[in-house]
Amino acid sequence: MTETNTQKPKNRAVLVGLWAYRLEREENATEESMEELSDLLKTAGGECVGTVLQQKDAPDPRTFIGEGKVAEVRELVRAMDADMVIFDNSLSPSQQRVLGEELKVQVLDRSALILDIFAQRARTREGRLQVELAQYKYLLPRLLGMWTHLERQEGAIGTRGPGETQLESDRRHIHRKIAKLESELKEVRRVRATQRERRIKNEVPVVAIVGYTNAGKSTLLNKLTGAAIPANNRLFDTLDTTTRTLEISDTCTVLLSDTVGFIRKLPHHLVEAFKATLEELSYADLLLHVIDASNPEWREQAEVVEKLIAELGAEQTPRIDVFNKCDKCPAEILPHGADIVSISAKTGQGLDELLEKIGGHLDTGACRVELSIPYDKGGLVDLLHREARVEQVDYGETIQVTAVCTPVQLGRLKDYVVSGWTPPKEFWEQ
Repeated sequence: MTETNTQKPKNRAVLVGLWAYRLEREENATEESMEELSDLLKTAGGECVGTVLQQKDAPDPRTFIGEGKVAEVRELVRAMDADMVIFDNSLSPSQQRVLGEELKVQVLDRSALILDIFAQRARTREGRLQVELAQYKYLLPRLLGMWTHLERQEGAIGTRGPGETQLESDRRHIHRKIAKLESELKEVRRVRATQRERRIKNEVPVVAIVGYTNAGKSTLLNKLTGAAIPANNRLFDTLDTTTRTLEISDTCTVLLSDTVGFIRKLPHHLVEAFKATLEELSYADLLLHVIDASNPEWREQAEVVEKLIAELGAEQTPRIDVFNKCDKCPAEILPHGADIVSISAKTGQGLDELLEKIGGHLDTGACRVELSIPYDKGGLVDLLHREARVEQVDYGETIQVTAVCTPVQLGRLKDYVVSGWTPPKEFWEQ
């Protein structure tokens, strides 16, 4: 009996990009963005078998790259036995449809490729909901010309109007799906808001790690907290937010959150869909902007991240620029500044300085105190367990508690403090 190879064959794709004077700078394809597109394809499980980079004054309204270049791409597709063509630029639904007809293979743009990767990588229920919503919003304007019969969960009777076409029916179906997904994500946001209020009440600062994809965010979180997040050299290796506790000092504890990596030309509807996750940025007390210092394009990548941070309403949040992979860079070219630190998340170089800078921003003035609480005030012990960091409890004549408390908490407990803290004097006592 012979063994059969059941592994799914890789998609063979020709990559196409256009640089046009009439396009905005961020919309143009460049050699660097085409290389990134190839990496995205590899991440999705495909193989690049050819690349075409076109330069012209303006995009062709019908075929985007012009009839002559379409013919060239068609010949390349045939010669390389490719089964799809992927554009680095965004295509209109009509351009995508025309190109599919002309090239006789599946045609995607960068947005569709990123959505496919996200669909593969999302692990949590929230992540899957967000991806599905983005996919439906991408699909909706592209239904025309796509003979796709969407499976209906509803019964056929009463769901279709008289004389309704398949296209109209599919559109109605997608609109219902979008409304349902948005409702479910609204509930996710409500739960997140409740959790956030609890954190604020407990005075636990939140630090969010942001940065371009593959900048080393997960590696940094792993190194600082001992988390075991996969940190591979792949684009979008982490999609679902991971939060871990980090002790900056013996009296300062923060919550450290890893977020999905940003990338140039990130589909707008994907940003919208992921706001339930990314909105954490606007509520964070501090951002760590991780930058791959070894990448020649780190400035352009940092600019992409800055724009998306602003779009998410977090541009006013205090920030530390963390230049990662400094072990791969000459020391003389590394940036310096008050809120800038150079590190190697892989080797641990510079992490002590980073922790010091985080503490400088977020140390709440908490201190370790001894408290003596009467038994008839035993509810205060429960309060301490909820809102402070209790280290030891002994039951004697009174309840003896050792805990790390913030000044606000101590203000409520000042009558029971035995040592470790002196209440500030009122102005009339000074």
